[in-house]
Amino acid sequence: MIEAKAALTRVPGFRAVGVTCGLKVSGKPDLALVLADRPCTAAAVFTTNHFKAAPVLYDMALIQRAAHALRGVIVNAGNANAVTGEQGLLNAATMAHLTEEACGLPADSIFVMSTGVIGEPLPMDKVRAGVRQAGDLIQTEAGQQGQNAVQAIMTTDLVPKEAFVQITVGGREVKLAGMAKGSGMIHPDMATMLAVLVTDAVIEPGVLDQALRLAVGRSFHRVTVDGDTSTNDTVLVLASGGAEHSPLEAGSPDFETFVTGLSDVCIQLAKAVARDGEGATKLIEITVRGARTEAEAAAAARTIAISPLFKTAVFGNDPNWGRVFMALGRAPTEVDPRQVSLWLGDFHLVDRSEPLAFDETAAHNWLAASTEISLVVDLALGSSQATVWTCDYSYKYVEINAEYHT
Repeated sequence: MIEAKAALTRVPGFRAVGVTCGLKVSGKPDLALVLADRPCTAAAVFTTNHFKAAPVLYDMALIQRAAHALRGVIVNAGNANAVTGEQGLLNAATMAHLTEEACGLPADSIFVMSTGVIGEPLPMDKVRAGVRQAGDLIQTEAGQQGQNAVQAIMTTDLVPKEAFVQITVGGREVKLAGMAKGSGMIHPDMATMLAVLVTDAVIEPGVLDQALRLAVGRSFHRVTVDGDTSTNDTVLVLASGGAEHSPLEAGSPDFETFVTGLSDVCIQLAKAVARDGEGATKLIEITVRGARTEAEAAAAARTIAISPLFKTAVFGNDPNWGRVFMALGRAPTEVDPRQVSLWLGDFHLVDRSEPLAFDETAAHNWLAASTEISLVVDLALGSSQATVWTCDYSYKYVEINAEYHT
């Protein structure tokens, strides 16, 4: 892994900026533009929520007709443009067209993402001014440095989220990078999360789509904060072909190397989302092993991860493993109640469903001193395993969400 500072612009041929146009009441950057110097192949994964936001609907249609020729993405924070009717759909399309015009690009070359409050019209006068500002700024040194882009997509996020990796494909150096936003309303399929991934790999849209879905399955579909999904979730990957190696072919060794690199970027971002969960004080990594299938292991880990009782116990530094068993018992997973073992960090708490003596004070102190917690559950039924990332529930989570709109 390489340090992720201004990650997107560390991939040759990509620029990014963030500007302030008044969509956030905080006065901080709220409109980001990511632009490629050449047409890119593209793939995307979207929310499964029935109330898909206007930009999601626009993008789902765009990716079907322009996956060979995308040049970038415009992203606004402060307003989700979701459940906004026909005007919302028109505004999403207008946002794309304004960006294409500002950057001198052909039609159907810009993706659109939005995040923020649901159900309020997008103030297009502010968006229009922001797009013009971003279009001018991205041509300067600020665009080459990725100035403010990752800050501009944040909502309740406390920290920016970026990742960068480098791999070798066909004897060529290939770079991959990403930025994401997400802090609450986070759950698989997908989450309140936007992610933009870029690479200079040479890869056709269908193969890129396959790689993205594999990477998302290992990362963004394995993170949960509160069990809720959103209307706007989108993960986009743009591949410029600038590395000039032979095109990647599905199933080849180089393809597997690429998927591993893309997964690495996505996992870094997914863990950063969980670590920055609204009000969170601890990142929790839950691994369920010994399951009959990977799908069952993942389902069991997710069930534990969304348990309010488990998450509040971790916040209270309480090694109450009964809350793990309670949640596991309702998972849609085959479980033998006589065979389950459990570890909290280095503390072996249960062996084959038999409680073990352990130093509760030491376990409490370890929890209190730790910002990253690991939980391992062994079902002893098979050879499959899966890992899910989540966070604890604190008093602050309630405060943030009680005051989110007002």
